[in-house]
Amino acid sequence: MGSDLPVPVAPSSNALDRAAVERVLARAAQLQNLSISADDAPDVLSDDQVIAAGAEVGLSVMHLRQAIAEERTRIGVPTERGLRAQVAGAGWASASRTVAGTPASVLEALNATLTREESLAIKRRYAERWTWEPRRDFWAMFRRIGGWRFDLQHASEIAATVIPVDEQRVTVRLDADVSRTRNERLEQGAGVAVGGVVSGGVVAGLASIAHFAVIAIFPIAAVPVVAGLAGGYALARRHRETVERTQLALEQVLDRLEHGDIRR
Repeated sequence: MGSDLPVPVAPSSNALDRAAVERVLARAAQLQNLSISADDAPDVLSDDQVIAAGAEVGLSVMHLRQAIAEERTRIGVPTERGLRAQVAGAGWASASRTVAGTPASVLEALNATLTREESLAIKRRYAERWTWEPRRDFWAMFRRIGGWRFDLQHASEIAATVIPVDEQRVTVRLDADVSRTRNERLEQGAGVAVGGVVSGGVVAGLASIAHFAVIAIFPIAAVPVVAGLAGGYALARRHRETVERTQLALEQVLDRLEHGDIRR
């Protein structure tokens, strides 16, 4: 089965289209604190042509290469507009950074720390993109039961895309799929909400059997309904905390990678 994680929209072997060129030039200008216009950019350019075009308007090669590498790691994730995203939050967490190293050394370093410290197992390896998933063996379960904290265990899959900027630097993008955890939270929340509605119906039924007046039945039955709906909503919203913890964990991995705290 293939990966469910989104993949970079601009593979390193392809030329950049007009929209990508505009993003690259805008990002390079941002890195260099310049203001430029890309209105006259051609529809398709190679990396060398982008660098040449950027140099003509005063952009440095270093910033252009970094902007191109960042564009290569950009992923195409549709904007989530459904009820699930509105209630529980995002199904993905992502972080990116430009660090020193080569694609091979950085991927090996990431693999070492993710397998050793986050209890993940390598899933797939591509030239510039590796993916991991949580380990399910006895030792991994033992460590979790023993109180070890693995913030990335909430993700069903982690992906790293590494694109070279130059001979000494790469841009790294980490993506974590937490959509399964979101679905579980939503199911739990829905269960609590339905339980509250059912309880309200039972209370109303019992009250009617006891010949309570309608005006007296309504507030009595409304209590479990309101409590169930509020509790279910709050439970589903807790997924946002999972996204935040996962996002922070990805940033911390990149912090360590950037500052040389991960062995290579």
